[in-house]
Amino acid sequence: MKIATLIIAAICAYLIGGWNPAIEFSKRIYHKDIRTVGSGNAGFTNFKRAFGSKYAWIVFALDLTKAAIVVAVFSVLYWVQDGSFQLCAAITGAFAILGHSFPIWYGFKGGKGFTVYMSVIWFISWIAGLIAFAILAILLLTTRYMSVSTLSAITGSVIYLAVAQAAPPAVILICAAEVVFIIARHHANLVRLFKGTESKTNIFK
Repeated sequence: MKIATLIIAAICAYLIGGWNPAIEFSKRIYHKDIRTVGSGNAGFTNFKRAFGSKYAWIVFALDLTKAAIVVAVFSVLYWVQDGSFQLCAAITGAFAILGHSFPIWYGFKGGKGFTVYMSVIWFISWIAGLIAFAILAILLLTTRYMSVSTLSAITGSVIYLAVAQAAPPAVILICAAEVVFIIARHHANLVRLFKGTESKTNIFK
């Protein structure tokens, strides 16, 4: 029964995680595909740069919510079957990130997965989630580099999990794999950082 729950959770997480509000809003409201605008990333930052703040924060909220709902539902179901809440959250989150990045709904071309990860990590450890948010906020306000802020935030959360042993080893490994995956998805940003051409972001403008 628990195996079946994990399988269903993975499938639902992939499909729900694949729904992308940035793509939907850009097409339906602005009649453009966000993946052909700016950096080409189907996420909050590029959407905000391309179209402004009017709908950008709704995009951000929906990206957080879609992952939170599916992770919460299946983690509770798995937990009542005497399974590990953290393990189910990590596995479900991994498939939500995979769906967000390679969505079947949009030709397998989606976002980078950071927002989804930031939603999932709170279910694994609220302290890790708080640490990630703090790192993100501090670096974003000081450096204004979204890529530096996001990658440092998710890396910091996994380091906390490992050092504090705040989750089982399997969960830490899954989260570490998610972080490596998201870092790899930011390869273009890292290249621009080394070249000094990465754009800065002011989330309040």
